[in-house]
Amino acid sequence: MAALPWLRDLAGAWIFYSVLPAWPWPSPRFERIARFAPWIGLVIGGLQALLWLLLSAMNWSVESCALLAMALGAWLTGGLHLDGLMDTADGLAAGQERCLEAMDDSRVGASGVQALLLVLLLQAGALIRLGPWAPLALVMAAVIGRVAPLSAMARFPYLRQGGTAGFHRRHWHGAQEWVPSVALLLLLLIGAALMGGGLAPSVSLVLVVGLGAAWLIVGCLGRRLGGHTGDTYGACLVWGETVTLVGSALVFPAVLGAG
Repeated sequence: MAALPWLRDLAGAWIFYSVLPAWPWPSPRFERIARFAPWIGLVIGGLQALLWLLLSAMNWSVESCALLAMALGAWLTGGLHLDGLMDTADGLAAGQERCLEAMDDSRVGASGVQALLLVLLLQAGALIRLGPWAPLALVMAAVIGRVAPLSAMARFPYLRQGGTAGFHRRHWHGAQEWVPSVALLLLLLIGAALMGGGLAPSVSLVLVVGLGAAWLIVGCLGRRLGGHTGDTYGACLVWGETVTLVGSALVFPAVLGAG
């Protein structure tokens, strides 16, 4: 029973960050779900990896595996973060004075479409290059991408009064919110070390690249806008995933070979 509060937060994160069926127990709580977003990312990335392995066993091409894995990820999240990516791009293109207004507009502008297309092409190209290393990269990207919004919540104010994602910032409890993410990242490193084959140094390098890029993206957006919104949380997540996949495509095949 002592573990029930954090377990309720995890159940809330499961509902908020995915379209997967809700748990029968415990009842979800949503105030502090952001700290468990990387764990939901582990599930989403794991399902994408399983799909890739299944399709590969059926002799599907790498290109087909990449596109279907990306489609599964978009479906599992309900497109929540991709919507934030497009809204953020439209807001930035509208200028400082109309930025938040443009983000609120339900219509997608040219900048939003371009941002989505750029991200999809980068991710597809990286996954095709990764080949047999793609399942591992998908898991890492899904986890690292969901660490990025935590940095935004910790470092910058929330811009919208009464915004729907403002509860993340209001219920932020400082260093405590990082504990689940740090534990998960350590588990990834331990898992890579146990697998052997020189995997641990490559995984460590990708983690550094992905987390470093996420930190910079969060900082650039936060300073440009003076804070963050729910849309920019989603944009930081998507760009964190994308940079991690591209970084993996540069590291894994070059260091570890064709797999």
